[in-house]
Amino acid sequence: MAVDAERLAASLAVRLDAVTFTDLTVDQVTARLIDEVVHWAGEQGWRVYRRAPSVVPLPPPMSDRQSVLDVACARPDGPPVVVEVDHGTRRRTWDKLLAEADAGRVPLWVRWGAGRFAAPPPPILMVTCEVSGRTDPAGGRLHSRLPRTDMPPPAHSAARVGEASPVELPLPPPGS
Repeated sequence: MAVDAERLAASLAVRLDAVTFTDLTVDQVTARLIDEVVHWAGEQGWRVYRRAPSVVPLPPPMSDRQSVLDVACARPDGPPVVVEVDHGTRRRTWDKLLAEADAGRVPLWVRWGAGRFAAPPPPILMVTCEVSGRTDPAGGRLHSRLPRTDMPPPAHSAARVGEASPVELPLPPPGS
């Protein structure tokens, strides 16, 4: 199951690597990434459930209810996949994903932010999504993820320095 989980995490990472957006709030970024996870899973041919019930009950006083997962996927060719998407590191998320793993599901954790992400305990696999943030003029935070800029440098002329032909520049008329 570990090889399957690593393959799934790598596939989801490639999908999320292409995601771009500008000036979204924390909730909007999380929703955008959940939408991408849903599309990724749907393209695999899986049944996809948003806010699916978890095996973990909510803490008191709501312990008669179940916690929910951001995304759960039923696969015809393997164990279910569960995905949580978070901006911060929350112990409760790890506990939930560990309980899901104990129940036979593949736990993936999409962690987004500026980097320096704390690694979750195995068998949870983390898929990172680096996002920059800035202070909103209204005092909140806005987050962006721009297209990658690791493109090859542009082609330069073949002329060597000092070998270029001089160009005469027009001079302004006298007295101006």
